[in-house]
Amino acid sequence: MKRTWQITTAIDAAQARIALARLAAAHGVPTVERSRLAVTLSSHLRQCLTKGGTWLLSLQAAGSRREGRLHVVVTPPAEACAAGEPPWELTVPCPEAAPASDADVVPDGTDALAQALLGADEDTAVILDKLTEQEKLVAFHREELHQTNQGVLALHAELDAAGRAQREAFAAERRARTEAENARRRLTFLADASAVLTASLNHDEIVRRLPDLLVPEYARSVDVWLFDHDDGKYRTTPHPAAAVVAARTGRPQYAADHPGGLPGVDDQPPSALDPGRPLLCIPLPTRRAPLGVLTLSPPGERWDPDDAVMLIELTRRASIAIDNARRFEHNRDIAETLQRALLTDLPATPDLCLAARYLPATHGLNIGGDWYDAFRQPDGGLITVVGDVTGHGLHAAVMMSQLRTALRAYAVDGGSPGRLLTRLHTFLHHLQPDLYATAVIARFHPDDPTLTWAAAGHPPPVLRTADGRVHVLDAKPGAMLGIPLTQEIADHTVRLTPGSTLALYTDGLVERRAQGIDPGIERLAAALGGFGPAELGTDLEDAADRILRPLLSDSERDDDVCLLLCHLRDGAADPVAGQPA
Repeated sequence: MKRTWQITTAIDAAQARIALARLAAAHGVPTVERSRLAVTLSSHLRQCLTKGGTWLLSLQAAGSRREGRLHVVVTPPAEACAAGEPPWELTVPCPEAAPASDADVVPDGTDALAQALLGADEDTAVILDKLTEQEKLVAFHREELHQTNQGVLALHAELDAAGRAQREAFAAERRARTEAENARRRLTFLADASAVLTASLNHDEIVRRLPDLLVPEYARSVDVWLFDHDDGKYRTTPHPAAAVVAARTGRPQYAADHPGGLPGVDDQPPSALDPGRPLLCIPLPTRRAPLGVLTLSPPGERWDPDDAVMLIELTRRASIAIDNARRFEHNRDIAETLQRALLTDLPATPDLCLAARYLPATHGLNIGGDWYDAFRQPDGGLITVVGDVTGHGLHAAVMMSQLRTALRAYAVDGGSPGRLLTRLHTFLHHLQPDLYATAVIARFHPDDPTLTWAAAGHPPPVLRTADGRVHVLDAKPGAMLGIPLTQEIADHTVRLTPGSTLALYTDGLVERRAQGIDPGIERLAAALGGFGPAELGTDLEDAADRILRPLLSDSERDDDVCLLLCHLRDGAADPVAGQPA
């Protein structure tokens, strides 16, 4: 279907517009689209009337039943076309096809035009109503969008706050992890350094180790000032004023041109000796008074407060280690002096050469219950004895001294070795019921070639005869001295020939925990039998050292060692006796 109208006057334009609107309504064009078509066409027709001439308005409906379109074309006059003005076109979709009718016929007359225009106003009213609905809908959506925007803004604010809180939590966690790692590092260092300081019982060694522990991680330099070593042994620089204040007050001092802010530390002016270098002066405390002052310079600009607390604690532990080492050294000196006083000088005899060795255990105080002795009896006999009181330390040494004194007192009345050990057993049982001892006594007499000996719980004597053969005198010994039973300890005898050598010893020489005592006795017998015919008589002191050397190859011993060698001189073979030990 195609319709054409000539537009020359405004009435032509109005009639064409009305006809076009009716046809669009007949083809089911929606009101809004129909009104938009009419307004657009009216605006273009107004321009055509302004230009003048005869214009052609064509309307063509095309398409299927389900989908159609209206194609509007306004063709300019011939002269305008010749001038190159193009036609104006507009296409409007229409849902349905209109049946053949006279919808495009517009009656003449102003009344009909007015009525048609009023009908167009109805479309405008419908559009205005829809526009009002759309405005309400737009207002609703605008409010909804505003609320949504407010929610989004609030959500963004919450997310931003949550992000800040999360970042702060992460930062706090990193700080806490760093602090925990630093605390673990300090505690590990403190534990390791404490183990190093307490591993030695030599206070000089402890003082020497302090700079190695602290430089360069915690200090650039370390100066140790010990009050009783003011001879300069441990001083590397003169004492700063802050160190003197720390020594006088017993409180740590920080000397610098700025406050230290260190907990438990007093601030002092910078040292006149080195104003540009901060100093931390920490006293070495003890229960009585400070031992000295430890002066440190920082590895950087200043110390971390936690590092300073750790350094103060380490100094306290170092002071305890130094004080304990000094106490040990003092007690050790007392013990060694007492031990030397308790060990007697061996008597010199024309027929018998004696050599003795005493070695304290390598652990603890160098004093114990082992002892040796040799003395004459009124009848001219010579008593030699080696004993061992259970335990170590001053108590064992005091008990050993009492047994040695009691043995000498009993020997004045005479008596064989077995009888003397029996009396010592009774004496120890009544004097110290919870203390025990072992002993071996050998008696030599210049007028008798027989050796008499007795043992109480003690390792057997080892005898080397003049022909080089070695015998372990393992006749049944008595029980330990001091055990709660009555016993009579028997004597044993063996014939001696000049050139024979008897070895009395304690179990510390031959016994090892992993091997027992028998292998040690065999090694002693082998060492004694390894000498040449004249070596023992030539230098018994050297022989004692040569015996000890292979038997004490262990780096450490946990028991005292005592050895007494008795060599019966051979007048024809032995030279003049050497000096006794």
